[in-house]
Amino acid sequence: MIHRPFVHLITRTSLVVQIAIGLVAGILLALFAPQATDEVGFLGSLFISALKAVAPILVFILVASAIANHKPGQPTHIRPILVLYLVGTLSAAIVAVIASSLWPSSLVLSQAASGTTPPGGIAEVLKTLALNVVDNPVNALLHGNFVGILAWAIGLGVAIRHGSETTRAVFADLAHGVTLIVRMVIRCAPLGIFGLVATTLADAGLNALLGYAHLLAVLVGCMLFVALVVNPLIVFSQIRRNPYPLVFTCLRESGITAFFTRSSAANVPVNLQLAERLGLHEDTYSVSIPLGATINMAGAAITISVLTLAATHTLGISVDIPTAILLCMVSAICACGASGVAGGSLLLIPLACSLFGIPSETALQVVAIGFIIGILQDSAETALNSSTDVLFTAAACLARDKD
Repeated sequence: MIHRPFVHLITRTSLVVQIAIGLVAGILLALFAPQATDEVGFLGSLFISALKAVAPILVFILVASAIANHKPGQPTHIRPILVLYLVGTLSAAIVAVIASSLWPSSLVLSQAASGTTPPGGIAEVLKTLALNVVDNPVNALLHGNFVGILAWAIGLGVAIRHGSETTRAVFADLAHGVTLIVRMVIRCAPLGIFGLVATTLADAGLNALLGYAHLLAVLVGCMLFVALVVNPLIVFSQIRRNPYPLVFTCLRESGITAFFTRSSAANVPVNLQLAERLGLHEDTYSVSIPLGATINMAGAAITISVLTLAATHTLGISVDIPTAILLCMVSAICACGASGVAGGSLLLIPLACSLFGIPSETALQVVAIGFIIGILQDSAETALNSSTDVLFTAAACLARDKD
């Protein structure tokens, strides 16, 4: 009886407020009792593992169910969302190139990174994506290969559309069941964020980042500019009204979680639940959200462009306008394939550096620097990528509903 008011207060408090409390508590613990962070760090690892475990099966079931139960005449908006994904990624690369030209960064290049194998060219990136499409479905589920999961889910969904009503109903029930499990996992987000923040600050702190403050400022500044200026302009072009309420909702409810989980795949369940709360079309967001986690990579395009141009500035290589335009296109294409490359956007930097004749040994030193600042770079990149998935999906759905 004594604890009922406290339990009632927790259940009535919004998830965002609970996450904010967990964030503040994690910071305070790391500052005043860093020796205790090892124990609470388990909460963060457990939360990320739970999200990563449920995300592949959630995407597979939801996409297959949505396609199997889709009725002719129901609206879907996948094509305009794909256009928004591509426009957003290319725009981010352009912003990064302009910012790097205005505020060039210098790097300290000493030793090359070891144990990394960057792709040999854009053709290799696209080849990797093609191989992921035809991956074994069990292997795709086990390793979180969302390209393969999407391919098999779409194929199975199309096949089941011609099956019996009972079979389609079973998939619909499975989708509701998995969604319920995801909601239970997401309710644990405050504890997960608490553990992640405490462990991260206690282990790394900010000392390792001070030497690259300028580079971080350019990287994070570009991502903030895209999130708060470029993306709202793109959304306004679709919905023709103030885009910031929608932008801030996506950043608050998707971006914060993605920032600390540092995994677009782990944030897919969060985005799907947010899309449901926004009242979007399930046939649309059940496909566009996992697809966005694969190809909507504005943050990755920024990382590739900024670090590549930092290398050219350090080496004294001049960059003319045609080459800068080519870099924007290469960064955008590479970013779309970042999820199919082990190491993500950082290991695609040597590919972009090759445009300027920078040898692989030197480019890998830039990759090593990327790993040093990755604690913030990767977090901000994932937050931008993941929140934009929901943002552009909502923009396309609202634009179609308005028409």
